[in-house]
Amino acid sequence: MNSVDAKRVLETALICAPQPVSIRDLRTLFDDALGSDTVKMLLLELQQDWALRGVELVQVATGWRFQSRPEMREFLDRLHPEKPPRYTRATLETLAIIAYRQPVTRGDIEDIRGVTVNSLIIKQLEDRGWVEVIGHRETVGRPALFATTRQFLDDLGLQSLDQLPTLEDPGVQVSMFEALGAIQGAPQSEDTAGVPEDGVQVPAVDEVDIEDAPDLIVGATHSGAEEGPRDIDI
Repeated sequence: MNSVDAKRVLETALICAPQPVSIRDLRTLFDDALGSDTVKMLLLELQQDWALRGVELVQVATGWRFQSRPEMREFLDRLHPEKPPRYTRATLETLAIIAYRQPVTRGDIEDIRGVTVNSLIIKQLEDRGWVEVIGHRETVGRPALFATTRQFLDDLGLQSLDQLPTLEDPGVQVSMFEALGAIQGAPQSEDTAGVPEDGVQVPAVDEVDIEDAPDLIVGATHSGAEEGPRDIDI
């Protein structure tokens, strides 16, 4: 099979795939006749072939996928007009703290936010596939250590945590949380507001427009005490 035909196979498979596809899985299209380096080279060529189109080929944490370019979103939104996503302050701050200061315990999050963290918020983020337990801190009670997942990176279109926007880049932060909000099943305010925890009524938290996200992210991740130890026991 020549490179043109191989790229057509890769292109078709990626367009039809419902989720990112790893190079290992893409190699099975050719019965492993092509090595990883060759497949990677073909993907980069295919990426260039689509460079001037409204859809791009990108590499994310779990593989490769086609997606619409960010500048196309304003046009696509006209097909399905929706209001900007709204988050609870607690959900947004909790996700931001885990993303920027991971791994953290629930106690760390509470120390930084200064309030009790509703367990349903953590469960909601876990159920969505954005947060997971990666180990336990070797201290009294061995509390669970939370970190973001590869799914979290995939949903943001990132390959690694190093690509998270800096705290000083609020414009990019807004785009980041807009991307999460556009995903079906993203955490919304009504899910946890006013939900009792351990028999105690938790007051409803404020809803937050996406445009206000940067201030909350910076506030959540810059406040609180020094980061605790990062000992992990998997």
